Amino acid sequence: METTTPVASPATGAAPVTSSSTSRPGRWIEHWDPEDTGFWQATGRSVARRNLVLSVFAEFLGFCVWALWSVVVPLLPAAGFDLSLDQQFWLIAVPSLVGATLRIPYTFAVPAFGGRNWTVLSSLLLLLPATALAVVVTRPETSFGVLLLCAALAGFGGGNFASSMTNISFFYPEAEKGKALGLNAAGGNLGTGVVQMVVPAIIAIGAGVHLERAGLVFVPLVLLSALAAWRWMDNLGGVKADYRAFALATRNPHTWVISFLYIGTFGSFIGYAGAFPTLLRTQFPTAPLGLAFLGALVGALARPLGGAIADRLGGARVTVASFAVLTAGALAAVEGLRSGSFPLFFGAFLVLFTGAGIGNGATYRMIPAVFRAGVDAASLPVARKAAAGCIGIAGAVGAYGGFLIPRGFAMAKDAYGSLVPALLVFVVAYCVMALTTYAVYQRRGSALASETI
Repeated sequence: METTTPVASPATGAAPVTSSSTSRPGRWIEHWDPEDTGFWQATGRSVARRNLVLSVFAEFLGFCVWALWSVVVPLLPAAGFDLSLDQQFWLIAVPSLVGATLRIPYTFAVPAFGGRNWTVLSSLLLLLPATALAVVVTRPETSFGVLLLCAALAGFGGGNFASSMTNISFFYPEAEKGKALGLNAAGGNLGTGVVQMVVPAIIAIGAGVHLERAGLVFVPLVLLSALAAWRWMDNLGGVKADYRAFALATRNPHTWVISFLYIGTFGSFIGYAGAFPTLLRTQFPTAPLGLAFLGALVGALARPLGGAIADRLGGARVTVASFAVLTAGALAAVEGLRSGSFPLFFGAFLVLFTGAGIGNGATYRMIPAVFRAGVDAASLPVARKAAAGCIGIAGAVGAYGGFLIPRGFAMAKDAYGSLVPALLVFVVAYCVMALTTYAVYQRRGSALASETI
């Protein structure tokens, strides 16, 4: 479960007004002050909760659509498509590439268009990948280039996370923001596991395999999400994009260190989640493909556990431990492949997903602590802005792991005829990331060793 903080800030000093403005079309609230206790308890909390519930639904659908090709790709050969394993991994990797790239512009879309308006639009954009998938999977003669383009459209679902989190952050006071953003993120991340659990069953209803249902089942759900957002969500006036936060973050080297680490945690989660069904189908053809959803589900549920442990022991320490778990899982997966043991391979991947989930929570927990370290009270507001920018950047950069991991598997298979070299490269990367975390944030004598990171 991934979390983030806003990269835009509401205008201050305005009296809270909860009625929609008549000066422009749509449901606009011109003044919003959740830090006013009286306003929050009287009307603010109920309005914020209504927007949160609808945001969770929209983001959940976004993650479902983002992960659709991970479900469909292993079944394409049975539907008559003649695809190499390299081409299959391209179809899995490209949605993550596009989704990661869209996260930055999606963050700034909320202040530009309004949270309610953008939720409607971003929900409707999901119709493109859903309907495109439904059309092309019924035509085995479709060229690989067209398939790749349709898979790229699924990246719209990956961008939804950033705009949803930014929008909800404006509605809640600081004291309740963490819980609200955690719930919002959980709803999204769970979509990956749910789509891998439910869609295969929908495809298999009746005689034959109906791949088009994987896309069609989301058309009414997406329309429902857009309609509900249009009818019951609100835009907040007086919010503006905080480009300075991004500028501050890009100049701080810790932003890039943490982004590198987040490729190893969230990137592993989204990358393994996308590749796992295809790995099972190609490496263990007789294994039950329906079990693949357990990986993404375990990873999503492990995220809050990682955050809770990091609160007690420190984010850097738990991040190092998560890379140790990821290393152990990857080595066990190597042994599972070499021995041809499905139980060992499957169990190793559940360990990988657990390590990635715990690392997600721990690495994000590090960010505010890193930017707060050694800062006096007068400079704290600037440090918070930089931390917010770092979270946005790290969330986008980390998602590129969803592209790198499937492509790593494809390259290893093409060059060496085995997935083992890719897993060994991942082991080296996890060791480098663990050493980086230790050297920068825990090593005795380092600049931040005395801080609770």
